[in-house]
Amino acid sequence: MDNTTLLGMAAGALTTIAYLPQVIKVWKTRSTHDISMGMFITLCLGLVMWTFYGLSINSMPVIIANIISFVLAFTVLVFKIRQG
Repeated sequence: MDNTTLLGMAAGALTTIAYLPQVIKVWKTRSTHDISMGMFITLCLGLVMWTFYGLSINSMPVIIANIISFVLAFTVLVFKIRQG
């Protein structure tokens, strides 16, 4: 694995891990009162687009990071939608 791929994997790991505290807090408290639904809808759409971009350039760091980030962000969005 070359240095560019390692850098991409490290960056992807850090930006993906950044969603975990929010997912854990929402999971524990079952509250999404202070979370913007519009922001998470926009974020999820952007992450899907980044995934397709990663597929188009065959970049595993982009693909993996954005799929995992999407799952985490979508989890928060589902909680938000269920709370109304």
